[in-house]
Amino acid sequence: MKVDRENSMRMSVVRANVRGRDLVGFVEEAQRTVASTVELPAGYHFAWGGQFENQRRTAARLAVVVPAALGLIFLILFATLGAVRQAVLVFANIPFALIGGVFALALTGEYLSVPASVGFIALMGIAVLNGLVMVTHFNQLSGKSADLHAVVLTGARRRLRPVLMTASISAMGLIPMLFATGPGSEIQRPLAIVVIGGLVSSTLLTLALLPSLFHRFGLRSPS
Repeated sequence: MKVDRENSMRMSVVRANVRGRDLVGFVEEAQRTVASTVELPAGYHFAWGGQFENQRRTAARLAVVVPAALGLIFLILFATLGAVRQAVLVFANIPFALIGGVFALALTGEYLSVPASVGFIALMGIAVLNGLVMVTHFNQLSGKSADLHAVVLTGARRRLRPVLMTASISAMGLIPMLFATGPGSEIQRPLAIVVIGGLVSSTLLTLALLPSLFHRFGLRSPS
């Protein structure tokens, strides 16, 4: 029991540690249960706070930051490549990466927490970088050859090693976080799971689909 001397109010604080499930989901379920089963006398009210409140606040900020970051990424891609369709092709690497991240979360039983959301943001940057490396090289080769099919095949072979190196080094650096069990592991593991899973899908789909998409949509058809 605590006393708020400024407002002359008494407060009863109930603490709970949540393990093994989604914090936000647990609190929302608790709120529904309390609202339907507990009838408060006049002058009494509940206030939910702690880590749950911090997580909700962070999630609200991410809801603003992520779309703004995506818009900025697209503008930079357009300024770099000088073509909307090529910027869209590189931007398509982001869904390629998200597929693996979502699947990895589901496979490991983790939830879409704030650390996992930060992992998705980091993943988007790596995915865009790999796509930009390939498309830029395709453009360089297309200026030397009129055979687009040969350009795509040659460019994909030459950029295979750089793309694999970028993905593998990033993934290996996160392996210690993936198997973390000590204090802070609840933050490290979701982030590592998302990034590693997304790198797998992003790398495979970038190498397999991006060359075909560039062959079909990457350059303007001759008039």
